[in-house]
Amino acid sequence: MAFRLKYSASTEAVHDAMPAAESEQLSLALAAACEDPIAATEVYGEDDGVMRTIVTEHAIAVILVGHITKTLTVLQLRSCCLSGHDRWVSAGQA
Repeated sequence: MAFRLKYSASTEAVHDAMPAAESEQLSLALAAACEDPIAATEVYGEDDGVMRTIVTEHAIAVILVGHITKTLTVLQLRSCCLSGHDRWVSAGQA
């Protein structure tokens, strides 16, 4: 059973502002995580199966896996490829 993806408007804005290729790479990684959140993600801190990370070439997403609710909540998204930025830009869940 696939998990449902959730994130805040500020996180969505960072994702939407990414260049097309980098955004697609992140979208594919998020889609894979929705199918199998443990296999498609990496450990974040302690391996508790709840806090996980998705790492692509140009983005890092910290996610919360809701096993009972079947949701993945993006808590933070950091991107290094936004137009006009030469450093990492991030957005988090409010």
